[in-house]
Amino acid sequence: MKKVLLALSLVSVFGAVNAAEVAPVVEKQTCEKAVYPKSALMNEETGTVLLSVLVGPDGSVVDSKVEQSSGSKTLDKAAVKIYSSCKFKPALKDGKPQQAWAKLEHIWSLS
Repeated sequence: MKKVLLALSLVSVFGAVNAAEVAPVVEKQTCEKAVYPKSALMNEETGTVLLSVLVGPDGSVVDSKVEQSSGSKTLDKAAVKIYSSCKFKPALKDGKPQQAWAKLEHIWSLS
């Protein structure tokens, strides 16, 4: 049976505390396309990566880190690469752009 790749990206951004604060929001159309790494595909690796991405006031990614591994270093690195390429709407505090962390989830699945 032919396997079909499915890389799902579920993005959830947390951090807004009150109405005067707005968390960063990923602009998905700016992200690098999710491509299943060949070695992970050959080894039939799957999993969910939880990332934290530090977004600067200009919407660029300043830093990123894996908060919870998928169990595959290859898939973790690929997810970091995808989201490091994204632009974000920056966090706002009192209407002014601020540096803030965004939490993201990327699901790697073979179906």
